[in-house]
Amino acid sequence: MVNSSRNIVMALTLVIIFNFLSGCYSFKGGSVPPHLKSIAIPLFDDQSGFGEAGLREDFTNKTIEKFIKDNSFELTDARVSDSKLECTIVSVQNNPSVIAAGEAVTKWKITVTVKVIFTDMKLKRNIFDKQISNWTEYDAATGPEARQSAIQSTIDKLTEDILLETVANW
Repeated sequence: MVNSSRNIVMALTLVIIFNFLSGCYSFKGGSVPPHLKSIAIPLFDDQSGFGEAGLREDFTNKTIEKFIKDNSFELTDARVSDSKLECTIVSVQNNPSVIAAGEAVTKWKITVTVKVIFTDMKLKRNIFDKQISNWTEYDAATGPEARQSAIQSTIDKLTEDILLETVANW
């Protein structure tokens, strides 16, 4: 009888401790610090040398659209913003991905790499400074439209990666 009472007390104690400790950790995921309410996203720089007309403007606009849809920040001018997201297109590569018999390229792979700097303007410090890459394959037989579509698809993937890195990885 003494052993079973002791086991019950021990089990209840463990349950209480577990419940208390589980309240100390949140499974909520990351979120933006409360002092960062606005973001500035200046025109991206393009140092890739790829020569795609309108690439930096298109990439900037899609990133801005993604942040507006997410609604984690208010988009503002850099002079009054709580935070700033600066991006530089470092490289755009168009390389063979699948080569068939006779060394004929059947698929190409577009890879875009961007350097992303997210700065807390209130505390005057970089929150992160990193390179992010993503890619899309396209069929060689479908021509320049497929290459352009692959570039757009890669930009869409990268804007999602940038958004998640900015709002969820705290």
